[in-house]
Amino acid sequence: MIRLSTLCYIEKDGKYLMLHRTVKKNDVNKDKWIGVGGHFEDSESPEECLLREVWEETGYTLTSWKYRGIVTFVYGDSVTEYMSLYTADGFEGEPHPCDEGELEWVEKEKVFDLNIWEGDKIFFRLMNEDHPFFSLKLVYDETDTLLMAALDGRAMELFDILNEDGSKSGIVTERGVAHLEGSLHPTAHVWIIRKNEQSGYDLLLQKRSACKDSNPGCYDVSSAGHVEAGDDYLPAALRELKEELGIDAKGSDLRFAGMRYSAFEDEFYGKPFRDNELSAVYLYEKQVDERNLSLQEEEVEEVMWMDFEKCREAVEKGTLKNCIYKDELELLRKELFQ
Repeated sequence: MIRLSTLCYIEKDGKYLMLHRTVKKNDVNKDKWIGVGGHFEDSESPEECLLREVWEETGYTLTSWKYRGIVTFVYGDSVTEYMSLYTADGFEGEPHPCDEGELEWVEKEKVFDLNIWEGDKIFFRLMNEDHPFFSLKLVYDETDTLLMAALDGRAMELFDILNEDGSKSGIVTERGVAHLEGSLHPTAHVWIIRKNEQSGYDLLLQKRSACKDSNPGCYDVSSAGHVEAGDDYLPAALRELKEELGIDAKGSDLRFAGMRYSAFEDEFYGKPFRDNELSAVYLYEKQVDERNLSLQEEEVEEVMWMDFEKCREAVEKGTLKNCIYKDELELLRKELFQ
């Protein structure tokens, strides 16, 4: 079934007008909070549908609006909907009751606390960042779990959100949203090591690319990355080794060192960044010649070997620009020098 619709978020005093869909029993949006809008009638343009639906559901006549993007919404095997997405900051008229549910003005920063679609969080993020006109595709199964998201034709990273005990919560979230909300998600870290005659071991550090969305230009773990939704720690670790450094390793090549939680908050490029990770930490001890590595340009600027104790001291004193966690080095110390 192919549907055409409009969806509008009316703005006022730092708030969005949200509709809690509580009336229709067979509504795909039942009990969720969305904007106002509806399906095209015969021969309507997106703007004609927008103006009619907003007036029918709210009593307001829009006087100023902006076309923000096209959202392709796919739900199970039965629904494909092309939604023209708008925001509006000008309206007139007197409000009237809505026969679709309850209308409420909600502060923008509290919208994510409502029962909204995980994919809606993506376009809220894009709108709040004043992203130019976009095409966003969202695919769900019939349990409302987000299966795929693509922005302007490119797949977006999706994570399984974890409970505090490390188990999967059943929620799947897009990378940018996870870092906006600070949701706990899984990552895999691989430390490449070699023996030396100083402290006993060298660590291979990677310098993060200057275009990274967090900690650009900082020295970090040899190889690290997020665990994609539906994947597990070890396959993710092997994938990141291959992608970032060109090392084609097998599972038996990695020694598991332990699990660790990490969290921090900062701001990059004028946007808040909240990281909350549960990481599986591995050691890779096979011989590596850093001159022969194939570095992923958008991820890794360079690599260098550093004596373990010198690295630990530099991280402790802040003499090395880095984003390495002290407790992760302590985990390595216990594993290597036990």
